[in-house]
Amino acid sequence: MPPKFKQLCVLCKKNFILITWKERFPACYDCQKSQLGGKIKDPKLKRLFNIPEEYYKGNIFLRNIKINYLRFGSLTEKQIEAFKKTVEQIKEEKA
Repeated sequence: MPPKFKQLCVLCKKNFILITWKERFPACYDCQKSQLGGKIKDPKLKRLFNIPEEYYKGNIFLRNIKINYLRFGSLTEKQIEAFKKTVEQIKEEKA
């Protein structure tokens, strides 16, 4: 796992976020919360995105995948697999 460091949110410039060097646009959960509230029509993806809110709070990648689905209306198979893999890794870390 790449090393993590703290950086200020680029939108509100108030909250610090744990990120890796790969993040281009680090935004905190509070700034992205309004974008995550859309309606999911596909029942398969509705079940996929039905994870605890704390997972979204702690992981920028999960938030970005959900926002991309709500913006564009679909996801590729690779995006779905990466989302599932990340959720499994978070579950293992919690256990």
